[in-house]
Amino acid sequence: MKKILKVRWITTLLLVVGAVVFFSFKSGDSRTFQIAKNLDIFNSIVKELDMFYVDTLDPNKTIREGIDAMLYSLDPYTEFYPEEDRSELEQMLKASYGGIGSIIRYEPKLKRTVIVEPYENMPAAEVGLKAGDILLEIDGKDLTGNTDVSKMLRGQVGTSFQLKVERPGEAKPLDFTIVRKNIQLPFIPYYSKLDNNIGYINLSTFSGNPSKEFKKAFLDLKKQGITSLVIDLRNNGGGLLEEAVEIANYFLPRGKTIVTTKGKIKQASNTYKTLREPLDTDIPIAVLVNSGTASASEILAGALQDYDRAVIVGNRTFGKGLVQVPRTLPYGGTMKVTTSKYYIPSGRCVQAIDYKHRNPDGSVGRIPDSLTTVFHTAIGREVRDGGGVTPDVAVEQEKLPNILFYLVNDNLIFNYATQYCLKHPTIASPENFEVTDADYAEFKEMVKKADFKYDQQSEKILKNLKEMAEFEGYMKDASEEFKALEQKLSHNLDRDLDYFAKDIKNMIAQDIIKRYYFQRGGIIQQLKDDNDLNEATKVLGNSEEYKKMLSVPETTVIKEKGKETSLVNFNSYRKNSLMIFDYVV
Repeated sequence: MKKILKVRWITTLLLVVGAVVFFSFKSGDSRTFQIAKNLDIFNSIVKELDMFYVDTLDPNKTIREGIDAMLYSLDPYTEFYPEEDRSELEQMLKASYGGIGSIIRYEPKLKRTVIVEPYENMPAAEVGLKAGDILLEIDGKDLTGNTDVSKMLRGQVGTSFQLKVERPGEAKPLDFTIVRKNIQLPFIPYYSKLDNNIGYINLSTFSGNPSKEFKKAFLDLKKQGITSLVIDLRNNGGGLLEEAVEIANYFLPRGKTIVTTKGKIKQASNTYKTLREPLDTDIPIAVLVNSGTASASEILAGALQDYDRAVIVGNRTFGKGLVQVPRTLPYGGTMKVTTSKYYIPSGRCVQAIDYKHRNPDGSVGRIPDSLTTVFHTAIGREVRDGGGVTPDVAVEQEKLPNILFYLVNDNLIFNYATQYCLKHPTIASPENFEVTDADYAEFKEMVKKADFKYDQQSEKILKNLKEMAEFEGYMKDASEEFKALEQKLSHNLDRDLDYFAKDIKNMIAQDIIKRYYFQRGGIIQQLKDDNDLNEATKVLGNSEEYKKMLSVPETTVIKEKGKETSLVNFNSYRKNSLMIFDYVV
């Protein structure tokens, strides 16, 4: 009897405990329950779809789209990389991969992939591939219509393949045997001593280990006698946080806090300080930035600004204040996940977009200036959070003409450069090369023969205005004025090619120079007429102005009826950027 009662008591106790655990687990406040419930629902949906959906599903594609949509709802930087895409993540983190070292582009009109820009001292350039070469076959496999040639060109270091190309000006296809190498994207594609003993270093990425090359370049410039330095971070999308700290250490004393990360868990929160003795704490520095300057680039620019160590020149930076780390997943997958925000020395976070608070339609916007907070640099200058790094010297960017976009998009400039190279085995140095009037006349003839068409925004706006005037009843009285305006805005290709000749010539020159002098030559051409660099050299050439910019600004005080009013002047700026992305293999 006692034994039966004992069994009943134990059974009752287990039922009570089970009920408590169940209802506790089921509680709406239990994150564990919510996660388990939704995973179970998602698992059931996939199984039901696989069994009952009218068409056969591709489980990899269907589930991948679900994963991508879930991650993108958080922020655009949290991403999933399955095993077959791990090389893409490794390239991002290390700035290296196994391949041929060239930019390629798929051309829909040709239905083939074209070599756009081989990198200097890389397999593509070493075997003799040139910009304009059309890829026909890889190991005998026809590439017509293949939009994913980049995966075929990449591969394990040391492996080889046969490549057949069609080259403009050659009667027969050309065959190449190419051995894949470890392709290291150039950290510093160009550095030089400019006029007035100003050093210039173009830093393209913080992925890999660019700090060593930066140190080498800076010490070389010091030997050449530079007395000031320009660091070009424009269009540098960032990379490794530690590399930004290391380069900042070259110009800041040991023990200075460069960046602090703050996340939900303890492991995501860290403070990064300068650990070594600096290379130079006195040399005047100007840092060039634009809307493409992001992440680790903003850490370096922001830290130098917060310590009043450099004058920032250009346009407001991108505003990426989020930190990602890779997390290993089953079956060889990896997830790059946002784990923290970073804060530069003044205490501000440069993150410009608040992904946590989205609009009802799911869209996000930049944090308005009215909601940003004032912080102060080491010496007391005002800086703000919430919108990237605002330059000390804002430079108004010239807008690229509409016609130039269409000339580039239709490959007319690229094709002209290809034909130009067939006629000119060599050209002058990048510093001395220029597109002559005769060259440009030849280009214009090519454009006209190509039956080039492009949209004029003014014509579109005028058309919309006429429709609105007709709708509102003004067209009858204003018809003559509209006719006169139409004649003024009539499509005139000759006029546009002449009016925008300076910008078009510059783009042609860059494309031609890169065929002979690679990325380094393109940068030299760009710097010939560079508003940001011109402003930076002005600042560095005037020591009094430089010191004044890095001092607490004097406020002008106006006394009015016994009151004092401080006047604060804010620099205005305008952003404009044309960026074209191709595949790197």
